[in-house]
Amino acid sequence: MAVYSMTGYASAQQGGAWGAAAQETKASAAARLGLEIRSVNSRFLDLTFRLSEELRQHEPALREMIGAQLKRGKVEVRAGVESPVGEALREPPARTLQRLGAMQDAVRSWLPDARALSVADIIRLGTTEDRTEVDWGAALTDLMGETLKALMAAREREGARLATMLLGHLKQLRALAVQARPLVPKLVEQQRARFLERWKEAMALADGATLPEAAQDRALTEATAFAIRIDVAEELTRLESHLDEIERLVKKGGEVGKRLDFLIQELHREANTMGSKSAALELTRISVDMKVLIEQMREQVQNIE
Repeated sequence: MAVYSMTGYASAQQGGAWGAAAQETKASAAARLGLEIRSVNSRFLDLTFRLSEELRQHEPALREMIGAQLKRGKVEVRAGVESPVGEALREPPARTLQRLGAMQDAVRSWLPDARALSVADIIRLGTTEDRTEVDWGAALTDLMGETLKALMAAREREGARLATMLLGHLKQLRALAVQARPLVPKLVEQQRARFLERWKEAMALADGATLPEAAQDRALTEATAFAIRIDVAEELTRLESHLDEIERLVKKGGEVGKRLDFLIQELHREANTMGSKSAALELTRISVDMKVLIEQMREQVQNIE
């Protein structure tokens, strides 16, 4: 199953006749129906519709179609009917002009301050009466199906790019974990040798002198305590476990965004703990590099459905 991004865009247009009902008038046959869908990331499915007046009644059907395909994302749907220029400029019949004039006189007799009708008002009101109501339901449903298919393809392409990026970052994190593992024993041994040197200096012993057994025991105790403080083996084990689970989810695909987001938080927690336990610049560098990669992953995971 593919990984889907919540980011995508698709649009489609259809023109011409829309069946028997639409063929009743030349205007409806020449009209063009347009639809576009934009989606970005969101915790839940958030739908916004911007439909022209003649299409608003079909919003519930469109909402149901989108809900069956998308589970998360902020989705904006725009749809409208574009009428031919000739229809918009059609001259109103004389009978209609007479009715508009009479209605205007009646209104202004009661409301003398009412604004007079403009030419644009007369054209708009005069041509509305002659329009035949067209049921755009079937055409709009077909166009939504086509646009949704294109949107899902766009989200799948973006999801594939995100999956490739995540797998690449996982590989880099594993390499950093491999670099970190042998550092702790080296640091412990360095700390033990440093303590012994300081003990020699304190007792003013020569370089070739043998240290008392108590000094060596004390050095071992100090090194052990130091090893406990800087031991990041558990953090590395948990980090590698999270990396394995993230890789499994990415390859599995489907609705994995929320689980990936949780695992990214856990990765960041382990990297932070490693940094706080760091007793060497090299281990600090590894922790910082890990956190940079994890932050990049977090930003991209938030776009996955």
